[in-house]
Amino acid sequence: MGQIITQVDAFTNTPFAGNPAAVCVLPTPQEDSWMQNVAQEMNLSETAFLVRQDDGFNLRWFTPTVEVPLCGHATLASAHVLWSDGHLSQNEVARFYTKSGVLIAKLQGEWIELDFPVNHSQATVAPRELKAALGVPYKSVFLSSLGYLVELASEDLVRQIQPNFQILKTLPFSEIIVTSLTHPDSEYDFVSRFFAPGLGIDEDPVTGAAHCCLAPFWRDRLHKNELLAYQASSRGGVVKVYYDGGDRVFLSGQAVTVMRGELITA
Repeated sequence: MGQIITQVDAFTNTPFAGNPAAVCVLPTPQEDSWMQNVAQEMNLSETAFLVRQDDGFNLRWFTPTVEVPLCGHATLASAHVLWSDGHLSQNEVARFYTKSGVLIAKLQGEWIELDFPVNHSQATVAPRELKAALGVPYKSVFLSSLGYLVELASEDLVRQIQPNFQILKTLPFSEIIVTSLTHPDSEYDFVSRFFAPGLGIDEDPVTGAAHCCLAPFWRDRLHKNELLAYQASSRGGVVKVYYDGGDRVFLSGQAVTVMRGELITA
């Protein structure tokens, strides 16, 4: 029998929405080159690889081109697979050992809560090419370890923006979050989109790691610890955010299995 691989749509309860991730629960560790080849073959924004440890799982994430240090939606998908496929009982906490430290996932009814490190942003001077790359005016620009965080004037601009990815790739940081407040009658507090052509992903449908930056950004402006966010990609996804000003952000989302298959490869 080959290696089982499961495709999960994360940050949604509807198939073919949210952000798809592939999940492999491996019996033994594999070579980096093999994992990168599998991720390239899957051609999703992230493929997650897990290996059981005494009190949790080692977890690594690969885009089609590179390994990344943190990924929210593939962690959500991994936790969903562990509970759905019986690797953990539903009352057990999922503990992941990663390049970003220990991450915890808890099943809370129909939602999965992720305990992630906060990522603060600092105001920065935008490169001249940023405006040309985005094609729309912006209010402010910040910089975090994830890249640029750009505040736009309206939800409509966030939804309508069509960046020039060739110009984005030439910037000092090619990963960009764009965000704004929502319309006054919206059920959501803010919207965002995330572009990462430098990681081989022109647009990521729903990005947990981006919300580690967005949580402190919008908490400071809205003076709320609990926020409901919508990532306005073509697939769309919902993220519940809780941030109380400490060093951890709690992100909650739903997930649904859409495909399960077997890798015929060594």
